[in-house]
Amino acid sequence: MTPDHYDEAAEALFTAEQTGRQCGLLSLRYPGMTLDDAYAVQSRLIARKLAAGRKKIGWKIGLTSRAMQDALKIDTPDSGVLLDDMLFATGATVPAGRFIQPRIEAEIAFVMKAPLSGADCSRHDVLAATDYVSPALEILDTRVLRADPATGKARVIVDTISDNAANAGLVLGAARHAPDTVDLRWTGAIVARDDIVEETGLGAGVLNDPVTSVLWLARRMAEYGQTIEAGDIILSGSFIRPIEAPPGSRIHADFGPFGSVDVTFA
Repeated sequence: MTPDHYDEAAEALFTAEQTGRQCGLLSLRYPGMTLDDAYAVQSRLIARKLAAGRKKIGWKIGLTSRAMQDALKIDTPDSGVLLDDMLFATGATVPAGRFIQPRIEAEIAFVMKAPLSGADCSRHDVLAATDYVSPALEILDTRVLRADPATGKARVIVDTISDNAANAGLVLGAARHAPDTVDLRWTGAIVARDDIVEETGLGAGVLNDPVTSVLWLARRMAEYGQTIEAGDIILSGSFIRPIEAPPGSRIHADFGPFGSVDVTFA
């Protein structure tokens, strides 16, 4: 892909989000698209949003479970950027029409108190740089069609990464915990939609430890000259499968002693 292609693809994604009408698969429009191409498109998309007045508040990490990696035939996580207009407090109601095809995932959020980056980052460095951890929900959306209507071809990893790793929002729980006082591998959630339990899972589903996920991000960012900054929110990755959230859905995630998160879709 050329730089003009990056701009073209980013504009298609931006327009899709603004209009609520999904665009076609970028992987079909740009055959041979690579992961580096996809991250370049994502960067142009985020730049477009920042120019429109948004502010970066952190990062999301996706594809941290073996099941999701196998499904997309990839052996590495991916990442996206969190922006200020994506953040909801627990108990919030998402306005009708805000998202196209929203889905929900349960996650553990890290809120940072110090910068973090570098190929030689360690688990100790992640914990030392973390202010607190909280229960969270990620709201996924897709500005790209899930499948091409003509060929039936499903979207692939380059479509997802270009589309800001499918991120659309995050809901933070009120509970805050020092990261070294809880075993995040055994921190889990029971997630219900409209009072029916849809999914359960444990933090160990995220690369065996959510701390490892944040460590992966810090090391990957070093390759691109980027840094996790103080104050950033890091969504460490889902330990459940995505749950569809059509209009009228009420989502409750019970993390037990770790806290809870609620969100409603108008």
